[in-house]
Amino acid sequence: MTSTVAVAFDLFGTLVAVDDTSEPAAAVADELAAIDVSVPDDWATAYSEPHIDAPEGAEVPLPAHVAAALDSRGIDASGNAARRAVVNAFDPAVETRDGAVEAVAAASEIGPVGLLSNCSVPELVNRTLIRSALDRDAFDAIVSSVACGWRKPDSRAFDTLARQLGVDAAALVVVGDTPATDGGITDCGGEFIDVTETPLTDLRTRLTEGQQCR
Repeated sequence: MTSTVAVAFDLFGTLVAVDDTSEPAAAVADELAAIDVSVPDDWATAYSEPHIDAPEGAEVPLPAHVAAALDSRGIDASGNAARRAVVNAFDPAVETRDGAVEAVAAASEIGPVGLLSNCSVPELVNRTLIRSALDRDAFDAIVSSVACGWRKPDSRAFDTLARQLGVDAAALVVVGDTPATDGGITDCGGEFIDVTETPLTDLRTRLTEGQQCR
């Protein structure tokens, strides 16, 4: 007996690899200075401190964190200065993982396909997709934690994507590389496929076998 399922892919580390900055505080500081925002001498410390009391599982947008860190040192980042600095600081080179395009196509043969990414940087998910070999239109829904407000493994992140795909969270098969976050779908009754154990190139077979067992 078969039932409708939806496949949800993680992005970073699963479908793509990114050459990201190893010193995010310094990268943000450089971009703040470039738009004439004063950077405190102890910026690395300020950046590493928590400044926003968010609920458990909630995503704190990085621009909000940066603005709060500056404010904690008496610096007002007016307008969208913090957002501009953050967006410019995180501008990675993108490499599409082997089998990623084919895996997304295989998933579309099973049911709706979504993308669910933990990402606190606005615009980064869309820019990453544009720079990859992936077709944004291949996804029926794209959800980032910075947009929905919740980070995996919080059930509200999975629920948000499931609603957009028109299924229950229990119907999601999440394909990712991090059991601690992507694997949270099992607490919602869904299935987790770890790409470190099942390569993307083998996903079609795994999904087909899963459907036959439903």
